[in-house]
Amino acid sequence: EAPGGQAGQSSRIENYLGFPAGLSGSDLARRATDQARRLGAELLTVREAVGLRAEGAGRLVTLTGGGVLSASCVIVASGVSYRQLDRPGFLEHTGAGIYYGAALTEARSCADQHVVVIGGANSAGQAAVYFSGYASRVTMLVRGPSLEKSMSQYLIEQIAALPKIEVRTGSSAVAAEGEQGRFRRLRVRGPDGEETLQADACFVFIGGSPRTDWLAGTVARDERGFILAGRDAQAAGWPLAREPYVLETTVPGVFVAGDVRARSIKRVASAVGEGSMAISLIHEYLVEA
Repeated sequence: EAPGGQAGQSSRIENYLGFPAGLSGSDLARRATDQARRLGAELLTVREAVGLRAEGAGRLVTLTGGGVLSASCVIVASGVSYRQLDRPGFLEHTGAGIYYGAALTEARSCADQHVVVIGGANSAGQAAVYFSGYASRVTMLVRGPSLEKSMSQYLIEQIAALPKIEVRTGSSAVAAEGEQGRFRRLRVRGPDGEETLQADACFVFIGGSPRTDWLAGTVARDERGFILAGRDAQAAGWPLAREPYVLETTVPGVFVAGDVRARSIKRVASAVGEGSMAISLIHEYLVEA
């Protein structure tokens, strides 16, 4: 959906090493893409991986259109997609006032409007802070009793210092309503019952679903679809006498990095670190193969 996955769609990233003033997710993703190209990576931006199979020492990735890439090793870093909110009215108004994730251009289009942000993790907090620079009012709907368990402390402090942002804990969206095909109102259930909020836009951050359907039947996944690696892969049917590498899946020579891995931390820095680790592990794998 965007270079850099969820990080690439983030309004603001302030906890990534080397950028003390922070930067937008799209800017970080653009820099990373330029750097990858400079170092010789080939990017196939109009193709999608739809299958993976192992044939002898080869690992074959099938692409849309029937093309096949043959390699000695594969790193799966397909990330996650924002989960859709299954409530009345949300599907009908997606793209017409209701959005999943937040882009910088969308924030500017919300100038002097009332924006609702659904979610209580870092991505929701970053969006709320950014939107507060444009919108007249930002309401955060957080299902849990507080932000402490799901959001970084620096973001909690920023939100508390911004008078435009109202945080409603113990609250969830019941339904979205609109007029002439565009979102206009949100029915909300909170500790004091149900009410209707007049709003101009709603941005949803309720977690992600891993993009791993194309690996079904080849690589072992957990019950939510996240890819098993290392000890988890060994317990799930590892085929060799040696132990799998830390980021190696149940298919030898196929590694995983980032949010799509089971038990991953879901942070930009950890995803980048896992990518670097996977390359080092592939070098070891190729030496032993």
